[in-house]
Amino acid sequence: MNDEEFGVRDSKNNWAPIDPICATPLFVWPWSLSRFAKWLPSYFLPWNALIFLISVITFFLFTPEKEQLKSVEAGWVSLIFIKNLILAALVYGSAEFVLYILRKQRNRFKYRSDFPNDKSSSIFLTGNQTIDGAIRTLGFGVPIWSLYETLILHYWATDKGPWVMFADHLWYLMGFIIILPLIHELHFYCIHRMIHHPFLYKHVHSIHHNSVNPSPWSSLSMHPIEHALYWSGSLVHLIIGSHPLLAVFHLQLAALGALVGHLGFHKLELGCGKSLDTHAYAHYLHHKLFEVNYADGTLPLDRWFGSWHDGSAEADEAMRERRKRRMRSEA
Repeated sequence: MNDEEFGVRDSKNNWAPIDPICATPLFVWPWSLSRFAKWLPSYFLPWNALIFLISVITFFLFTPEKEQLKSVEAGWVSLIFIKNLILAALVYGSAEFVLYILRKQRNRFKYRSDFPNDKSSSIFLTGNQTIDGAIRTLGFGVPIWSLYETLILHYWATDKGPWVMFADHLWYLMGFIIILPLIHELHFYCIHRMIHHPFLYKHVHSIHHNSVNPSPWSSLSMHPIEHALYWSGSLVHLIIGSHPLLAVFHLQLAALGALVGHLGFHKLELGCGKSLDTHAYAHYLHHKLFEVNYADGTLPLDRWFGSWHDGSAEADEAMRERRKRRMRSEA
């Protein structure tokens, strides 16, 4: 495919889409049913639907029997950890292998033309962004993810919390599944703004921002405190009526959904002239510009709170004006 039909390259050969990021029609006024209907498939397909399918498969294949979950034992806790470890390694490793090792697309549709591992950097403990990200993901992220899953499944098994079953509350739980990505995004926005506080940024979140040229293993390359905050949104299932499958889906939305925003590519080429949009540009701009796009853009939180950037020249100017006002107020 010719990426110049969809975007432009700057003097450093970095690529950007021609069209600015469009607002989702959830809160655009006047509200339009036809506009919402056209957008709705993209909310589910492919990413949310794919992650839900993975969640269903892993929940029914690898979740121990409820009776077994009533007591916390090394056997089933290890099974949860190994399942998540393999899942993370397969998903992140596959994306890294295809796009960054084999470089099947070269740098077509890649926001930054260079590949992070072409040169070492002392900012990473190992000097290598990929190795550093893999160690932080598998060594810290997966255990913390698994700890949340262990806690939630144990609470379910011991009937702690307002759990409900599909047989009794089918339509309620179906609606819960549909809005779970929005709940995850709201929680992500809140904790993301919090860890951009100067103290927390310096001691916690700066590790994630070391990946100024994001790649798959950057997704969960975080300080353990950030991992703990990131997956804490799943605790909502201990407070309001839910089902353990939804809790597993929520955890995997955080775990696997993070990959989409860190692929570093605007489109994935599928062959025969076909491609798949990643919707990664909003989060790429956050890594590039630091103070914009704290959410993923489905909810208009950044628009409401003045930190939205759609990739346009007008958004650049608005960002510069915000910086000037902040500097004047701090002077």
